[in-house]
Amino acid sequence: MTNKELILNMLAELSTIEISEANDPETFEQHKETAQQGGEIARNARLELETKTRKKVVSSLRNGS
Repeated sequence: MTNKELILNMLAELSTIEISEANDPETFEQHKETAQQGGEIARNARLELETKTRKKVVSSLRNGS
């Protein structure tokens, strides 16, 4: 995993935590939606970075495989 991939993963996790704390989900479906929202924030950041740099962020590197 590259540094860019790690940072975007951390952004998704942080976003999910912050959204969860703000909305206090109770059901599985609410937790699922919260996780999707956190992932969407990281996805949007990745797409914007790729658009502006014209380079892919996701690499073909694999950890331990």
